[in-house]
Amino acid sequence: MTAIDRCSDKTRTWVCEAVRIIEADANRSADTHLIPFPLPAEWNVQLYLKDESTHPTGSLKHRLARSLFLYALCNGWIVEGTPVIEASSGSTAVSEAYFARMLGLAFIAVMPRTTSAEKVELIERQGGRCHFIDEPSQLYAESHRLAAELGGHFMDQFTNAERATDWRGNNNIAESIFQQMALEPHPEPEWVVVGAGTGGTSATIGRYIRFRRLRTRLAVVDPEHSVFFTAWRDDSPALTDCRGSRIEGIGRPRVEPSFIGQVIDRMIKVPDAASLATIRAVEPVLGRRVGGSTGTNLWGAFQIVAELRAAGRSGSVVTLLCDQGDRYGHTYYSDEWLAAQGLDLAAARAPVDAFLATGEWPA
Repeated sequence: MTAIDRCSDKTRTWVCEAVRIIEADANRSADTHLIPFPLPAEWNVQLYLKDESTHPTGSLKHRLARSLFLYALCNGWIVEGTPVIEASSGSTAVSEAYFARMLGLAFIAVMPRTTSAEKVELIERQGGRCHFIDEPSQLYAESHRLAAELGGHFMDQFTNAERATDWRGNNNIAESIFQQMALEPHPEPEWVVVGAGTGGTSATIGRYIRFRRLRTRLAVVDPEHSVFFTAWRDDSPALTDCRGSRIEGIGRPRVEPSFIGQVIDRMIKVPDAASLATIRAVEPVLGRRVGGSTGTNLWGAFQIVAELRAAGRSGSVVTLLCDQGDRYGHTYYSDEWLAAQGLDLAAARAPVDAFLATGEWPA
């Protein structure tokens, strides 16, 4: 597309209509629910789950995809006929495929070959195409290559996540959480606990907390084979690893540009077995299955609740329910898959069961 085409009345009209379509979709959607996690009243600590699985595309990444499309449209990066390429392990691609189809654009997700079959099916159901790679470290290079080859736009969620979202408000996830907490017994949470994939969610919440002059603290949980925790602890932003995370949607082999460590008060490293043992333990409590990243969030949130109780403090903790567990029937909820990964959940399950029974976290 030439510069004249991008400035033509036809192109401007198409972009204006594309923005209207995306904004209309947001206008049709209700906010996601804030669900109390059932803890004994005598603990005097409340835990809440922000249920992002109720978005039209079923995950937290719906917010990000909407913001990324608006950002790209308003920057002039996407016009009529522009193929959209994204590096994604699944949920972001599902949501971006949804918006691309809404605008009549081709969408290609560049992803590891190990991505769950359920997520691949969801992307294809939204009209997207999956482009598989064997080495997670090649995600970015292959995405750039495809965009150049096809004359498309590489959305690059890992760079643009913290830039595309208005962290001061405008119905972002932070503003939504604090508005929904307004009538709760402890409306200003002691802690908000989230994972990091792009880093955009933690950046948005951390900035919003400071902008609104709140005393809430931000904890970020990080799975195995992700460098965020070590890079944050050691102040080593150039740290890399050759492996990808088994917990889809969070954890990265490099520190992404959208990860803003300075707004984080605490990080918690979570073994993969712990994340997956947690989702098995809470299934009967919630009456539903949740994804692995939610298990990572809850592992960290349970520790913080136990610490508040041990210190004799009341208050509230908020974390995210990122997506539904039905996307992981052949992985996280499959005993055969766990065995193939060499994961034994028995030991990791013990502290979760102890917490749910007593409110204490074993040393």
